Amino acid sequence: MSEMSFAELKSKQRRIRDSFDENLGLRVHRALSWLHRAEQCIDDDGKFLFLWIGFNAAYANDLGQQRRCEGSAQQQFIDKLVSLDRDRRLYNILWKMFPNNVRVFLNNQYVFQPYWDAVNSIEKTIDWQENFRAAKHAAHVALSKQDTSSVLDILMKRLYTLRNQIIHGGATYDSSVNRKQMRDATEVMSWLVPIIIDIMMNNPNALWGDACYKVQSNKS
Repeated sequence: MSEMSFAELKSKQRRIRDSFDENLGLRVHRALSWLHRAEQCIDDDGKFLFLWIGFNAAYANDLGQQRRCEGSAQQQFIDKLVSLDRDRRLYNILWKMFPNNVRVFLNNQYVFQPYWDAVNSIEKTIDWQENFRAAKHAAHVALSKQDTSSVLDILMKRLYTLRNQIIHGGATYDSSVNRKQMRDATEVMSWLVPIIIDIMMNNPNALWGDACYKVQSNKS
């Protein structure tokens, strides 16, 4: 299995986009644009952020309530992707290509949001260590069962914490402190995002929902 490039996916999109409804067409178009930008990046920090925007463009729905339940929306999206992944490419990424990278993220307290909530006293009564043990146990159970959907959801939550650290100014650009986890995160996302876009294009009849910030056309 080789990493799919923007050029390959864009060529495929041009061939089959007439079969897309408006929302899927917009999602794919936006996600591809950010994948293209990510490929032009020479630093991991920038590339990771552009890949994350591409991921967001692919899955986010324009529902006010759902924006407040982003974790639930993301999990539903991942469940759908895994169910439609007939070639088990997502499975192969987790268990054949990056098993060590995945385990490192699942066992890393610094990409576990409750740890930071406790450190910064956002939740004064939070027992992050107990939560971390429970989360690691759940992850290891999912790993032992090769439960692609659950492991991928947990992994994306960890990567979301890393994304927040950068977006909210909680990390130094090109810092040596988080360099390895940033390299690993960027490498994993460089494989995940193109596969996600491809799965969506292969399933134009699936219900992907309304795209975010879509200008409504006036119909009389």
